[in-house]
Amino acid sequence: MLSSEYQQTLREQIINEDGPGNVLRDFGTLLDFVGEREIKVSGVHQLLPMSTLAELNARLSKPLRILLRRPQQKSYPHINGLYLLLRASGLSLIEVKGKQPLLALDGEALASWRGLNPTEHYFTLLEAWLLRGEGEIIGDDRDPLGPLFKCSTFMEGLPNAGWKVAGDRQAEQLTIPYHVGTYNLALLELFGCVSVEEGRPEAGKGWAVERVKRTPFGEALFKLLSRHRLAAMRFELSEAELEEAATFGALQSLLQPFFPEWRRNLEIPQVALVNGLYVFKVSLSAKVWRRIAIPAALSLDDLSHAILRAYDFDDDHLYQFSYRDRFGVTVQVKHPYLEEPPSTDQVAIGEIPFRPGASMEYLFDFGDEWRFDVRLERIDPADGRIKKPKLLEEHGEAPPQYPNMEKDEEEDW
Repeated sequence: MLSSEYQQTLREQIINEDGPGNVLRDFGTLLDFVGEREIKVSGVHQLLPMSTLAELNARLSKPLRILLRRPQQKSYPHINGLYLLLRASGLSLIEVKGKQPLLALDGEALASWRGLNPTEHYFTLLEAWLLRGEGEIIGDDRDPLGPLFKCSTFMEGLPNAGWKVAGDRQAEQLTIPYHVGTYNLALLELFGCVSVEEGRPEAGKGWAVERVKRTPFGEALFKLLSRHRLAAMRFELSEAELEEAATFGALQSLLQPFFPEWRRNLEIPQVALVNGLYVFKVSLSAKVWRRIAIPAALSLDDLSHAILRAYDFDDDHLYQFSYRDRFGVTVQVKHPYLEEPPSTDQVAIGEIPFRPGASMEYLFDFGDEWRFDVRLERIDPADGRIKKPKLLEEHGEAPPQYPNMEKDEEEDW
Protein backbone atom coordinates (compact mmCIF):
# COMPACT_ATOMS: atom_id res chain seq x y z
CA MET A 1 0.00 0.00 0.00
CA LEU A 2 1.35 3.41 -0.98
CA SER A 3 1.83 5.65 2.05
CA SER A 4 -0.58 8.53 2.60
CA GLU A 5 2.33 10.97 2.20
CA TYR A 6 3.17 9.65 -1.25
CA GLN A 7 -0.48 9.62 -2.25
CA GLN A 8 -0.86 13.25 -1.21
CA THR A 9 2.26 14.24 -3.15
CA LEU A 10 0.89 12.67 -6.32
CA ARG A 11 -2.60 14.16 -5.93
CA GLU A 12 -1.21 17.65 -5.38
CA GLN A 13 1.07 17.52 -8.43
CA ILE A 14 -0.12 19.76 -11.24
CA ILE A 15 1.02 18.77 -14.71
CA ASN A 16 1.45 21.44 -17.37
CA GLU A 17 4.15 22.79 -19.63
CA ASP A 18 5.93 24.27 -16.62
CA GLY A 19 6.26 21.03 -14.69
CA PRO A 20 7.07 18.61 -13.35
CA GLY A 21 10.38 19.04 -15.13
CA ASN A 22 10.79 20.49 -18.60
CA VAL A 23 9.82 17.43 -20.63
CA LEU A 24 6.67 18.86 -22.21
CA ARG A 25 8.30 22.16 -23.11
CA ASP A 26 11.45 20.56 -24.52
CA PHE A 27 9.61 17.78 -26.35
CA GLY A 28 7.46 20.46 -27.98
CA THR A 29 10.69 22.19 -29.01
CA LEU A 30 11.92 18.98 -30.63
CA LEU A 31 8.63 18.53 -32.52
CA ASP A 32 8.88 22.10 -33.85
CA PHE A 33 12.54 21.59 -34.73
CA VAL A 34 11.81 18.45 -36.77
CA GLY A 35 8.71 19.91 -38.37
CA GLU A 36 10.37 23.01 -39.74
CA ARG A 37 13.18 21.40 -41.75
CA GLU A 38 14.34 18.35 -43.67
CA ILE A 39 16.61 16.38 -41.34
CA LYS A 40 18.91 13.82 -42.91
CA VAL A 41 19.46 11.19 -40.25
CA SER A 42 22.55 9.05 -40.42
CA GLY A 43 24.05 5.72 -39.42
CA VAL A 44 22.50 2.36 -38.66
CA HIS A 45 20.44 3.88 -35.86
CA GLN A 46 19.35 6.91 -37.91
CA LEU A 47 20.43 9.54 -35.40
CA LEU A 48 20.39 13.31 -35.70
CA PRO A 49 23.23 14.82 -37.75
CA MET A 50 25.99 16.55 -35.79
CA SER A 51 25.28 19.80 -37.63
CA THR A 52 21.87 20.17 -35.91
CA LEU A 53 22.85 19.40 -32.32
CA ALA A 54 24.22 22.76 -31.14
CA GLU A 55 21.17 24.66 -32.41
CA LEU A 56 18.73 22.19 -30.86
CA ASN A 57 20.63 22.22 -27.57
CA ALA A 58 20.47 26.02 -27.47
CA ARG A 59 16.66 25.88 -27.82
CA LEU A 60 16.14 23.61 -24.82
CA SER A 61 15.03 24.95 -21.45
CA LYS A 62 18.36 24.02 -19.90
CA PRO A 63 21.07 24.03 -22.59
CA LEU A 64 23.92 21.70 -21.77
CA ARG A 65 27.45 23.06 -21.49
CA ILE A 66 30.00 20.67 -22.93
CA LEU A 67 33.54 21.17 -24.23
CA LEU A 68 33.88 18.56 -26.95
CA ARG A 69 35.33 19.22 -30.40
CA ARG A 70 32.94 16.98 -32.33
CA PRO A 71 29.96 16.23 -30.09
CA GLN A 72 27.58 13.51 -31.26
CA GLN A 73 23.96 12.96 -30.29
CA LYS A 74 24.93 10.87 -27.25
CA SER A 75 27.14 13.77 -26.09
CA TYR A 76 23.89 15.63 -25.33
CA PRO A 77 22.00 13.23 -23.00
CA HIS A 78 18.87 15.40 -22.93
CA ILE A 79 18.66 15.50 -26.73
CA ASN A 80 19.39 11.77 -26.81
CA GLY A 81 16.56 11.14 -24.34
CA LEU A 82 14.13 13.39 -26.19
CA TYR A 83 14.97 11.65 -29.47
CA LEU A 84 14.26 8.32 -27.79
CA LEU A 85 10.83 9.66 -26.81
CA LEU A 86 10.18 10.88 -30.34
CA ARG A 87 10.93 7.51 -31.91
CA ALA A 88 9.40 5.31 -29.18
CA SER A 89 6.17 7.34 -29.15
CA GLY A 90 5.58 6.67 -32.84
CA LEU A 91 5.18 10.38 -33.60
CA SER A 92 8.05 10.21 -36.07
CA LEU A 93 8.81 8.22 -39.18
CA ILE A 94 11.94 7.55 -41.18
CA GLU A 95 11.27 8.23 -44.85
CA VAL A 96 13.71 7.50 -47.63
CA LYS A 97 14.32 10.02 -50.40
CA GLY A 98 16.49 8.39 -53.02
CA LYS A 99 18.92 6.60 -50.73
CA GLN A 100 18.85 9.25 -48.00
CA PRO A 101 16.81 8.50 -44.83
CA LEU A 102 14.94 11.52 -43.53
CA LEU A 103 13.30 12.14 -40.16
CA ALA A 104 9.67 13.19 -40.50
CA LEU A 105 6.59 13.55 -38.30
CA ASP A 106 3.63 11.23 -38.79
CA GLY A 107 0.68 13.51 -39.56
CA GLU A 108 -1.99 11.10 -38.32
CA ALA A 109 -0.21 10.36 -35.04
CA LEU A 110 0.56 14.07 -34.59
CA ALA A 111 -3.15 14.90 -34.93
CA SER A 112 -3.92 12.44 -32.13
CA TRP A 113 -1.14 13.96 -30.00
CA ARG A 114 -2.55 17.46 -30.43
CA GLY A 115 -5.91 16.25 -29.14
CA LEU A 116 -4.43 15.28 -25.77
CA ASN A 117 -4.19 17.49 -22.68
CA PRO A 118 -0.90 18.17 -20.82
CA THR A 119 -1.44 15.33 -18.33
CA GLU A 120 -2.05 12.92 -21.21
CA HIS A 121 1.04 14.26 -22.99
CA TYR A 122 3.15 13.69 -19.89
CA PHE A 123 2.08 10.10 -19.33
CA THR A 124 2.22 9.24 -23.03
CA LEU A 125 5.88 10.23 -22.99
CA LEU A 126 6.47 8.47 -19.67
CA GLU A 127 5.12 5.20 -21.12
CA ALA A 128 7.08 5.71 -24.35
CA TRP A 129 10.22 5.94 -22.22
CA LEU A 130 9.71 3.36 -19.48
CA LEU A 131 7.76 0.71 -21.40
CA ARG A 132 8.83 1.15 -25.03
CA GLY A 133 12.16 3.00 -24.85
CA GLU A 134 14.58 0.34 -26.08
CA GLY A 135 18.16 1.58 -25.86
CA GLU A 136 18.88 0.26 -29.35
CA ILE A 137 16.69 3.05 -30.75
CA ILE A 138 19.53 5.46 -29.98
CA GLY A 139 22.42 3.07 -30.54
CA ASP A 140 22.75 1.44 -27.11
CA ASP A 141 22.58 -2.27 -26.51
CA ARG A 142 19.15 -3.77 -25.96
CA ASP A 143 18.79 -4.17 -22.19
CA PRO A 144 17.07 -7.33 -20.90
CA LEU A 145 16.21 -5.55 -17.65
CA GLY A 146 14.06 -2.87 -19.27
CA PRO A 147 14.09 0.88 -18.54
CA LEU A 148 11.28 0.79 -15.94
CA PHE A 149 13.10 -1.76 -13.78
CA LYS A 150 16.46 -0.07 -14.28
CA CYS A 151 15.21 3.43 -13.40
CA SER A 152 13.11 2.19 -10.45
CA THR A 153 16.20 0.47 -9.03
CA PHE A 154 18.29 3.60 -9.54
CA MET A 155 15.71 5.82 -7.82
CA GLU A 156 15.44 3.41 -4.91
CA GLY A 157 19.21 3.45 -4.44
CA LEU A 158 19.58 7.24 -4.29
CA PRO A 159 20.34 8.48 -0.76
CA ASN A 160 17.69 10.74 0.77
CA ALA A 161 20.23 13.53 1.06
CA GLY A 162 21.26 13.17 -2.56
CA TRP A 163 24.27 11.64 -4.24
CA LYS A 164 27.49 13.54 -4.89
CA VAL A 165 28.67 12.23 -8.24
CA ALA A 166 31.62 14.51 -8.96
CA GLY A 167 34.80 13.01 -7.61
CA ASP A 168 33.23 9.55 -7.26
CA ARG A 169 35.12 7.62 -9.92
CA GLN A 170 32.82 4.61 -9.85
CA ALA A 171 29.74 6.82 -10.25
CA GLU A 172 31.22 8.86 -13.08
CA GLN A 173 32.67 5.97 -15.06
CA LEU A 174 30.40 3.03 -14.23
CA THR A 175 27.16 3.64 -12.34
CA ILE A 176 25.77 6.46 -14.48
CA PRO A 177 27.10 5.46 -17.94
CA TYR A 178 26.38 1.74 -17.64
CA HIS A 179 24.01 1.01 -14.76
CA VAL A 180 21.42 3.65 -15.59
CA GLY A 181 22.67 5.46 -18.72
CA THR A 182 23.26 9.18 -19.08
CA TYR A 183 20.17 9.57 -21.28
CA ASN A 184 18.02 7.90 -18.59
CA LEU A 185 19.43 10.27 -15.99
CA ALA A 186 18.63 13.17 -18.31
CA LEU A 187 15.07 11.84 -18.75
CA LEU A 188 14.65 11.50 -14.98
CA GLU A 189 15.53 15.18 -14.80
CA LEU A 190 13.31 16.13 -17.74
CA PHE A 191 10.32 14.37 -16.13
CA GLY A 192 10.96 16.17 -12.82
CA CYS A 193 11.89 13.01 -10.91
CA VAL A 194 15.38 14.14 -9.93
CA SER A 195 17.23 17.41 -9.70
CA VAL A 196 20.69 17.47 -11.23
CA GLU A 197 23.30 19.97 -10.14
CA GLU A 198 25.76 20.47 -12.97
CA GLY A 199 29.47 20.81 -12.42
CA ARG A 200 31.92 22.91 -14.34
CA PRO A 201 32.46 21.51 -17.86
CA GLU A 202 35.93 20.21 -18.63
CA ALA A 203 37.69 20.15 -21.99
CA GLY A 204 37.28 16.82 -23.76
CA LYS A 205 34.50 15.65 -21.43
CA GLY A 206 30.72 15.59 -21.71
CA TRP A 207 27.95 16.33 -19.22
CA ALA A 208 29.47 17.23 -15.85
CA VAL A 209 27.16 15.98 -13.08
CA GLU A 210 27.93 17.36 -9.63
CA ARG A 211 25.03 15.98 -7.58
CA VAL A 212 21.76 14.06 -8.10
CA LYS A 213 18.81 14.18 -5.74
CA ARG A 214 15.29 12.72 -5.88
CA THR A 215 12.40 15.16 -5.98
CA PRO A 216 9.40 14.44 -3.70
CA PHE A 217 7.27 13.87 -6.81
CA GLY A 218 9.84 11.56 -8.40
CA GLU A 219 10.16 9.52 -5.22
CA ALA A 220 6.38 9.11 -4.93
CA LEU A 221 5.95 8.35 -8.63
CA PHE A 222 8.55 5.58 -8.70
CA LYS A 223 7.35 4.13 -5.40
CA LEU A 224 4.01 3.67 -7.16
CA LEU A 225 5.44 2.49 -10.50
CA SER A 226 7.74 -0.05 -8.86
CA ARG A 227 4.65 -1.89 -7.58
CA HIS A 228 3.31 -2.52 -11.08
CA ARG A 229 3.93 -5.95 -12.61
CA LEU A 230 5.53 -4.29 -15.66
CA ALA A 231 8.33 -3.05 -13.37
CA ALA A 232 9.73 -6.58 -13.24
CA MET A 233 12.85 -7.50 -15.18
CA ARG A 234 11.79 -7.94 -18.78
CA PHE A 235 12.69 -11.62 -19.02
CA GLU A 236 10.33 -12.31 -16.10
CA LEU A 237 7.32 -10.97 -18.01
CA SER A 238 4.99 -13.14 -20.05
CA GLU A 239 4.33 -12.58 -23.75
CA ALA A 240 0.95 -11.05 -22.84
CA GLU A 241 2.60 -8.63 -20.41
CA LEU A 242 5.22 -7.64 -22.96
CA GLU A 243 2.47 -6.98 -25.48
CA GLU A 244 0.62 -4.88 -22.90
CA ALA A 245 3.78 -2.86 -22.25
CA ALA A 246 3.87 -1.86 -25.91
CA THR A 247 0.35 -0.40 -25.73
CA PHE A 248 -0.31 3.17 -24.60
CA GLY A 249 -2.45 3.22 -21.47
CA ALA A 250 -0.74 0.24 -19.80
CA LEU A 251 -0.09 2.32 -16.65
CA GLN A 252 -3.34 4.27 -16.77
CA SER A 253 -5.28 2.20 -14.20
CA LEU A 254 -2.41 2.65 -11.73
CA LEU A 255 -1.98 6.40 -12.18
CA GLN A 256 -5.45 7.65 -13.10
CA PRO A 257 -6.75 7.67 -9.49
CA PHE A 258 -4.16 10.36 -8.76
CA PHE A 259 -4.39 12.08 -12.15
CA PRO A 260 -8.04 11.92 -13.31
CA GLU A 261 -7.20 14.24 -16.23
CA TRP A 262 -5.61 11.20 -17.92
CA ARG A 263 -8.58 10.05 -19.98
CA ARG A 264 -7.32 9.48 -23.53
CA ASN A 265 -4.26 7.85 -25.04
CA LEU A 266 -2.18 8.46 -28.12
CA GLU A 267 -3.39 6.54 -31.16
CA ILE A 268 -0.75 5.33 -33.60
CA PRO A 269 -1.88 4.35 -37.13
CA GLN A 270 -2.18 0.60 -37.38
CA VAL A 271 -0.24 -1.31 -40.01
CA ALA A 272 -2.60 -2.38 -42.78
CA LEU A 273 -1.78 -4.49 -45.78
CA VAL A 274 -0.66 -2.25 -48.63
CA ASN A 275 -1.69 -3.94 -51.84
CA GLY A 276 0.52 -3.92 -54.90
CA LEU A 277 3.50 -5.59 -56.49
CA TYR A 278 6.58 -5.16 -54.32
CA VAL A 279 9.88 -4.89 -56.19
CA PHE A 280 12.96 -5.76 -54.14
CA LYS A 281 16.63 -5.51 -55.04
CA VAL A 282 18.30 -8.43 -53.24
CA SER A 283 22.07 -8.00 -53.04
CA LEU A 284 25.02 -10.05 -51.86
CA SER A 285 27.42 -7.30 -52.94
CA ALA A 286 27.47 -4.21 -55.12
CA LYS A 287 28.17 -6.41 -58.16
CA VAL A 288 25.90 -9.37 -57.37
CA TRP A 289 22.19 -8.73 -57.04
CA ARG A 290 18.75 -9.87 -58.16
CA ARG A 291 15.57 -7.87 -58.70
CA ILE A 292 12.45 -9.74 -57.59
CA ALA A 293 8.78 -8.76 -57.80
CA ILE A 294 6.31 -10.33 -55.37
CA PRO A 295 2.60 -9.69 -54.72
CA ALA A 296 1.75 -8.04 -51.39
CA ALA A 297 -0.44 -10.92 -50.21
CA LEU A 298 2.38 -13.46 -50.37
CA SER A 299 4.48 -14.11 -47.27
CA LEU A 300 8.08 -13.57 -46.24
CA ASP A 301 8.45 -17.34 -46.53
CA ASP A 302 7.52 -17.01 -50.21
CA LEU A 303 10.11 -14.26 -50.58
CA SER A 304 12.74 -16.51 -48.98
CA HIS A 305 12.05 -19.26 -51.50
CA ALA A 306 12.24 -16.72 -54.35
CA ILE A 307 15.61 -15.38 -53.19
CA LEU A 308 17.11 -18.85 -52.92
CA ARG A 309 15.85 -19.80 -56.39
CA ALA A 310 17.25 -16.58 -57.83
CA TYR A 311 20.68 -17.42 -56.41
CA ASP A 312 20.42 -21.14 -57.18
CA PHE A 313 20.77 -22.07 -53.50
CA ASP A 314 19.35 -25.21 -51.94
CA ASP A 315 16.48 -24.51 -49.57
CA ASP A 316 17.83 -26.72 -46.79
CA HIS A 317 18.65 -24.38 -43.88
CA LEU A 318 16.92 -22.12 -41.38
CA TYR A 319 16.78 -18.37 -41.93
CA GLN A 320 15.42 -15.08 -40.61
CA PHE A 321 14.53 -11.59 -41.83
CA SER A 322 15.54 -8.59 -39.69
CA TYR A 323 14.40 -5.01 -40.06
CA ARG A 324 13.86 -1.91 -37.95
CA ASP A 325 10.25 -1.00 -37.32
CA ARG A 326 8.85 2.53 -37.27
CA PHE A 327 10.06 2.93 -33.66
CA GLY A 328 13.67 2.05 -34.50
CA VAL A 329 13.51 -1.37 -32.81
CA THR A 330 14.85 -4.48 -34.54
CA VAL A 331 12.18 -7.00 -35.53
CA GLN A 332 13.17 -10.56 -36.39
CA VAL A 333 10.82 -12.80 -38.36
CA LYS A 334 12.08 -16.37 -38.40
CA HIS A 335 11.71 -19.65 -40.24
CA PRO A 336 8.45 -21.45 -39.32
CA TYR A 337 10.41 -24.43 -37.92
CA LEU A 338 11.87 -22.22 -35.18
CA GLU A 339 8.37 -21.77 -33.70
CA GLU A 340 9.13 -18.20 -32.57
CA PRO A 341 6.18 -16.00 -33.52
CA PRO A 342 5.68 -14.25 -35.76
CA SER A 343 7.04 -16.75 -38.28
CA THR A 344 7.68 -15.89 -41.91
CA ASP A 345 4.66 -17.84 -43.15
CA GLN A 346 2.43 -15.60 -40.97
CA VAL A 347 3.68 -12.20 -42.18
CA ALA A 348 2.52 -10.90 -45.55
CA ILE A 349 4.85 -8.76 -47.64
CA GLY A 350 2.33 -5.92 -47.62
CA GLU A 351 2.14 -5.95 -43.80
CA ILE A 352 5.78 -4.98 -43.32
CA PRO A 353 5.91 -1.27 -42.37
CA PHE A 354 8.15 -0.44 -45.31
CA ARG A 355 8.34 2.48 -47.68
CA PRO A 356 10.41 2.47 -50.87
CA GLY A 357 14.08 2.84 -50.01
CA ALA A 358 13.87 0.86 -46.77
CA SER A 359 15.76 -2.40 -46.43
CA MET A 360 15.98 -5.53 -44.32
CA GLU A 361 18.55 -8.27 -43.88
CA TYR A 362 17.89 -11.83 -44.97
CA LEU A 363 20.16 -14.21 -43.06
CA PHE A 364 20.19 -17.70 -44.56
CA ASP A 365 21.96 -20.67 -42.97
CA PHE A 366 22.96 -19.85 -39.39
CA GLY A 367 26.20 -21.80 -39.92
CA ASP A 368 27.57 -20.27 -43.13
CA GLU A 369 25.65 -17.02 -42.53
CA TRP A 370 24.74 -15.84 -46.01
CA ARG A 371 23.60 -12.24 -45.53
CA PHE A 372 21.51 -10.57 -48.22
CA ASP A 373 20.46 -6.93 -48.31
CA VAL A 374 16.80 -6.80 -49.34
CA ARG A 375 15.88 -3.26 -50.38
CA LEU A 376 12.38 -2.22 -51.39
CA GLU A 377 12.77 -0.21 -54.58
CA ARG A 378 9.14 0.49 -55.39
CA ILE A 379 5.55 -0.70 -55.04
CA ASP A 380 3.90 -1.11 -58.43
CA PRO A 381 0.13 -1.41 -58.95
CA ALA A 382 -1.20 -4.91 -58.38
CA ASP A 383 -1.09 -7.12 -61.47
CA GLY A 384 -3.60 -9.96 -61.42
CA ARG A 385 -1.48 -11.90 -63.89
CA ILE A 386 1.41 -12.15 -61.41
CA LYS A 387 0.43 -14.48 -58.60
CA LYS A 388 3.91 -15.79 -57.71
CA PRO A 389 7.31 -14.18 -57.12
CA LYS A 390 8.96 -13.19 -60.38
CA LEU A 391 12.65 -12.70 -61.14
CA LEU A 392 12.87 -9.44 -63.11
CA GLU A 393 16.62 -8.97 -63.45
CA GLU A 394 19.89 -10.54 -62.35
CA HIS A 395 23.34 -9.03 -62.20
CA GLY A 396 26.61 -10.82 -61.47
CA GLU A 397 27.31 -14.49 -61.03
CA ALA A 398 25.96 -16.09 -57.89
CA PRO A 399 28.66 -17.58 -55.65
CA PRO A 400 28.63 -21.31 -54.94
CA GLN A 401 26.55 -22.13 -51.89
CA TYR A 402 29.18 -24.55 -50.55
CA PRO A 403 32.56 -23.28 -51.83
CA ASN A 404 34.59 -25.42 -49.44
CA MET A 405 32.77 -28.57 -50.56
CA GLU A 406 33.50 -27.85 -54.22
CA LYS A 407 37.16 -27.25 -53.42
CA ASP A 408 37.37 -30.57 -51.55
CA GLU A 409 35.81 -32.39 -54.51
CA GLU A 410 38.38 -30.88 -56.88
CA GLU A 411 41.24 -31.97 -54.62
CA ASP A 412 39.84 -35.51 -54.39
CA TRP A 413 39.67 -35.69 -58.19
